[in-house]
Amino acid sequence: MATKYTRAHPAKWPGVYCYESTDRRFEDKPDVCFVIAYKVEAKKRWEKVGWRSEGYTPQVAAEVRADRVKKARHGEEVKTAKEIAHERAMTDRTIAELADAYFEAKGDALKGVVTDRNRYEKHVRPLLGGFRASKLSPLDMARLRKTMEGRAAATVWNVLELVRRIVNFGTKAGLCPALTFTIEMPKKDNEVVEYLEPEQAARLKAVLDEWPSRDAARMLEVAMFSGMRRGEVFKLRIRDLDFRAGLISIRDPKGGKTVSVPMNPITRAALEDQLAWKEEAFPDSSYVFPGKDGGQRVACSAASRIKQAAGIPARFRIFHGLRHHFAVTLANSGEFTLDMIGELLTHKSVAMTRRYGQFLPDAKKRASDKAAELLTNHAGLGKPAAKDKKVVGIGGGK
Repeated sequence: MATKYTRAHPAKWPGVYCYESTDRRFEDKPDVCFVIAYKVEAKKRWEKVGWRSEGYTPQVAAEVRADRVKKARHGEEVKTAKEIAHERAMTDRTIAELADAYFEAKGDALKGVVTDRNRYEKHVRPLLGGFRASKLSPLDMARLRKTMEGRAAATVWNVLELVRRIVNFGTKAGLCPALTFTIEMPKKDNEVVEYLEPEQAARLKAVLDEWPSRDAARMLEVAMFSGMRRGEVFKLRIRDLDFRAGLISIRDPKGGKTVSVPMNPITRAALEDQLAWKEEAFPDSSYVFPGKDGGQRVACSAASRIKQAAGIPARFRIFHGLRHHFAVTLANSGEFTLDMIGELLTHKSVAMTRRYGQFLPDAKKRASDKAAELLTNHAGLGKPAAKDKKVVGIGGGK
């Protein structure tokens, strides 16, 4: 022992020792640290309990020692306060540690990873980075929201959702306990539905037909005519294509379960051409749209250049926007219900499809016009009234 310990009392509290600090002061006296001694498997162990300034006393130290001695006597594992604290720290990491693990585990496969990192660094880390997950409270979430006052509801929602994802990841990985409360999310009322005007869609199709990098062009063509998500297109494998049945299997989609969507003629032709190209360029790859060295693709660098060549606004997020465009076009046709559009988009909830209801005005007008026609004909107002025909009112009046 580098420090000399003395018995806390010559007759009381056996195994309880103490020493005075040379630099800490408490109540105008040197602070006193209490230490206990006990044996585990015939080996003497010393353990620091705490300082008098922290509220520790010889009695408290004696109680801690009694607990250690009891466990040792009955063959239970005996852990020191330092070991217990270390163990707790390993299973109750700080938000900063959880975020590092989260981003490392997700890597480039995480959709919007750059945006999420920026959100974390700008909003979450400065306020919550040093907090352990078990110590987070609704008040901390309220403080986080307070720092984002004046920002769009969608921005606040995305930041809070990122915190939730990070903690949920840590819980599943055994790095922290689950939150003891539900994070209250703001309502997002500024959801933007992106779509192309007919002339923009025509220009994009013309550019895709002539684009020199055919795999990139076919990738966007599949997205445009199937409504598939960016990640779903990137993860598409040969085994997922059933040309005989005309189906595309989407594995591990955003909704969770593997689902199938129909393969329309344009999508089918693009996929057949792509497989022929892939067999020459990456014969050993199992991916339909291989990335570097035949592995899973994580980006499409040509997308921005294609968008620019087609004269599409820079703010249009091409994969996300083409999915919206697919849904809006179906909604505007008046030939598809929102339920059917949701099925094609593999939405897990009809609530996700309701946003496209705003693009049904033409269909609603046609339905209204047809209703007027039917009602007019039913009342005999659209043609000469039949002679000598008795009409009885609904109320039975004469």
